[in-house]
Amino acid sequence: MNGGIGLEEEKEAEYYSKDFEWEELRSHVENDPSFSHHLLPFQPQPQPQLLQSDSHAWKRFHIRHSSGKFFKERRYLLKEFPELVSCKENSKVLEVGCGNGSTILPILRGNENIIVYACDCSSEILERAKEIVNDSNVVALRNRFHPFYCDLSVTRFPSWLACNQCRDLNLQTQQSCLSDVRINNNNKANSDDAYSLEGSGCCKGGVDFITLIFTLSAIPLQEMPVSIKECFSILKPGGLLLFRDYGLYDMTMLRFEKSQRVGFREYNRSDGTRSYFFSLDIVRDLFVGAGFTEVELDYCCINSVNRRKGKSMQRVWVHGKFQKPI
Repeated sequence: MNGGIGLEEEKEAEYYSKDFEWEELRSHVENDPSFSHHLLPFQPQPQPQLLQSDSHAWKRFHIRHSSGKFFKERRYLLKEFPELVSCKENSKVLEVGCGNGSTILPILRGNENIIVYACDCSSEILERAKEIVNDSNVVALRNRFHPFYCDLSVTRFPSWLACNQCRDLNLQTQQSCLSDVRINNNNKANSDDAYSLEGSGCCKGGVDFITLIFTLSAIPLQEMPVSIKECFSILKPGGLLLFRDYGLYDMTMLRFEKSQRVGFREYNRSDGTRSYFFSLDIVRDLFVGAGFTEVELDYCCINSVNRRKGKSMQRVWVHGKFQKPI
């Protein structure tokens, strides 16, 4: 038993990604004078108060929204990325920017043999994610969930996940690299050491999947190539990076004022958090430029209804799958 929402219940729901055509939305936006400030070339101006503390802004965001009311499982992900259900036993997934666990729980429940590593730039939200997984009352979920602190915008992934030697060898042989470090695995759930080393190996040897779900858009555009290359380096050959993020002309983009622009298609919210809105070409250039092979890439265009206000909102997200060459 996986607990919570089962696969049979998931199968009953239909998932649509083409409620409207993106090209029609594009034509509407680009011909509407009220949206013209989104289309103009951006003239950068020194704004250190906006650019120097993106991670701190997200930490504050997570503290403000740490309650269960803000938590909503992304159950649609198993339909978008069925590879997470059909993968081989003991496959490893790295969720980058896990937040409060809205992506983690569906993955753990959808595949009882999968192992999930999850990182975030906020220690507080990692604790919240652990609480949510623990509250599931399914011991098997807790045993397969390994959170750790990492701010991908400023640092590399820890060496216990994939050491330099494994990265350099491109993980082709899947041989454990030797280490004179030994630890006693005593189930310290909070410590990287509790699950970083096994036997005589010095690292996990990388992961089979990486999920980047509404995470890359929070990183400044100029820093994205380095972050994507870091993901590439710890993914096993043949492994998949599963991507979902804000798409160009999404409703939230069109709501930003001109004063909130901090780059071309890049905005700062009133709370200091950042958001970039992707076109397919930009996503393709970023991932292919890092060495990935494109498997799937498209816009998801969804009419989302706010029942309380009785309004229909046109949401645009980018869906992508990218593979590390074998």
